[in-house]
Amino acid sequence: MEKEYDIVIIGAGVTGLAASMYAARLGMRSLVLGKTHGTEMPIGGVITTTDFVENYPGFIRITGEELADKIKEHATSYKEVEIRKEKVEKVEKKMGGFEVKSEKGTYFGKTILFATGTKWKKLEVAGAKELENKGISYCALCDGSLYKSKIVGVIGGSDSAAKDALVLAEHAKKVYIIYRKEKIRAEPINLKRIKNNKKIEVINLTNVVGVIGKNKVEGVILDKAYEGRKELKLDGIFVAIGHEFLSGLAKEIGVKTNEKGEIIINKGTCETNLPGVYAAGDVANSRFKQAITGVAEGCIAAFSAFEFLKDRMKD
Repeated sequence: MEKEYDIVIIGAGVTGLAASMYAARLGMRSLVLGKTHGTEMPIGGVITTTDFVENYPGFIRITGEELADKIKEHATSYKEVEIRKEKVEKVEKKMGGFEVKSEKGTYFGKTILFATGTKWKKLEVAGAKELENKGISYCALCDGSLYKSKIVGVIGGSDSAAKDALVLAEHAKKVYIIYRKEKIRAEPINLKRIKNNKKIEVINLTNVVGVIGKNKVEGVILDKAYEGRKELKLDGIFVAIGHEFLSGLAKEIGVKTNEKGEIIINKGTCETNLPGVYAAGDVANSRFKQAITGVAEGCIAAFSAFEFLKDRMKD
């Protein structure tokens, strides 16, 4: 017989962990299923790959991994919380709730929360597929130390790209940020750090159109000349060009998404178009996506699920 929970939370990042903590405080039995990226991403999610977090209230400066561990510790201090590192393969609507099938088991949730987050967009240019994991990386914190005293490039212009460049500058002798638009979009404090770091150079209004190398990355081809050449020699490439929303499981049961693939929620309740189904964090259509907003949405979703079950008991 499948185990039954008041809420099954798909996604074991900080959003899902916070939701389970809050659900437990409301007396709800919750199951958190991780590994939704289809990778060996640690419990705690993408933020564990962030060097330092400086915008989470209560912590002036903390590593992403430490923050995730603290939220996990809080969640697991409640006996009502169960966490399993299992990839969810299918969700089905059933009488009175939802059947959730993972690679290891089948579970039943009276309500369900999608906190599945995102995955990194791949670099899709000539030569990139052949050199995947041979000098092309998506995690500066994970792989930056491999490039001590070498030359690396960060592709992208977001705040994440800026943070990656700052991490890489601690190891590499030279870091290029290659961005297709006129100015990178970093937070002011990180933009200032970029400008003050002599190791970092920004190449604007330029696209990477190819990756070169035989058995490992040796450089990139640019769509316009830089210092008289379209070929830029690099020992490694770090890709920060955005994310894809992991909303496929939700779509399969009829949850509505927008054109970008974000799950559409009621911003005040985190409800989706299906009763008893909620979404929170990066996968939801919230304009501002940060750990603090994801954690808040997770707690809101847990409370909304509690209210839903309470109302259903009255019927």
